[in-house]
Amino acid sequence: MVALTDTVARPTTHAKVRILATADRLFYAEGVHTVGVDRIISESKVTKATFYKYYRSKDALIVVYLQGRDRVARDFLAAVETRYDTPEQRLRGIVAEISTQVTRPGFHGCPFINAAAQFADPNHPVRQAVTAHRDWYGAAVEDLFRGMGHARPGDAADDFFLARDGAFAGANLGDPIGAHTALLRCIQRVLDETAG
Repeated sequence: MVALTDTVARPTTHAKVRILATADRLFYAEGVHTVGVDRIISESKVTKATFYKYYRSKDALIVVYLQGRDRVARDFLAAVETRYDTPEQRLRGIVAEISTQVTRPGFHGCPFINAAAQFADPNHPVRQAVTAHRDWYGAAVEDLFRGMGHARPGDAADDFFLARDGAFAGANLGDPIGAHTALLRCIQRVLDETAG
């Protein structure tokens, strides 16, 4: 008797998913402007017609790439919400993940900051995707500081993002340990303001 695994072919990944996975890998590692459509098509093993069937332009693909990264961040914050009991524990959980990211091999900074640097027009769909992500993320962090009783939760969230963005840039430029350590110091100072 033939085993079931011998008779059923493994499904191939759908072309749309392959294109996005390839773009995600290349855009993050090399930058959204440096990677051309032809390379994405080649590495995705699809035709040009297939690419344009699912993504009408490279800019549209960049937006979908950022929306995927946004979903990952939202899922992470939802997991933090269930894993930790207090706003301070949740914020520390976020900082711990940032620290892990900046010291991970293959880290290339924040995909949103990297993409935004390539598009100067704030009305461009790529910049709008970046802004939507940062507005959501900023509101979530501000809510954590508010829940901790910080006197100025908006200012605290601004300080958090300045430290986070600085850590991402510093680690990407070559000193992940220094970036990690500075991030922890900065966040502790903001937390100390809450306690004081």
